[in-house]
Amino acid sequence: MIKCVILDDELLAISYLKLLCEQIDNVEVVKAFNDPKIFLSEIENIDCNVCILDIEMPGMNGLQVAELISGSKKIIFTTAYKEYAAEAFDLNVVDYVRKPIKKERLTQAFEKAAELLQTPQKKDIIEWNTNIGKTIIFTDQIAYIKTSEIDSRDKDIILNDGTNIVLKNLNFKNLLEMLPSKDFAQVNKKEIIALSSIKVFSTNEIITTISTENENFLKLHIGESYKNSLMERFGK
Repeated sequence: MIKCVILDDELLAISYLKLLCEQIDNVEVVKAFNDPKIFLSEIENIDCNVCILDIEMPGMNGLQVAELISGSKKIIFTTAYKEYAAEAFDLNVVDYVRKPIKKERLTQAFEKAAELLQTPQKKDIIEWNTNIGKTIIFTDQIAYIKTSEIDSRDKDIILNDGTNIVLKNLNFKNLLEMLPSKDFAQVNKKEIIALSSIKVFSTNEIITTISTENENFLKLHIGESYKNSLMERFGK
């Protein structure tokens, strides 16, 4: 059973969300707030596992609220603005739903939340043979992964600080099973990106936060067969 709390500064939006939630099986709205400060003062004492947060609110926006509670609650963002998508996924949220919200789209978000609540979280480390021996790598330090240009059986990992580590003889299928799925996405046959490394994305291209030698930012081409799943993750 999903027990959710709603935070939106507009009372009409709250009423509409409650109405939608009542039509979705196994979802109960425990409480609703229109003030972020009151929400934060009470949320830890409320029996709930999912929070629906509006992003655009006066005083304190939903992104700021999420930073304070993302460790204890699953979060679904709602907003009329698409430009927050990349920043939202930096916070490892369940979903990002664009307004006007439709029942089918909200149902999909709750299904994702239910799956995460039922599935044990993957470890935040991977352990594999690398160019420096058997190595433990913390997944939150990984910015980008690509197929090695020297040997396609190997995978180059670029860490947040620019360190390069080579995973020996590991295919993408097995590698993706080792990584937390909420934090990474395969964008084409040869590249995986950490969602936290995405600066801008379109239907064809991702601009990352990773600097290149010519002082530009690394750009990734989105493969045709990966477009739909990637766009779905950003609520498109």
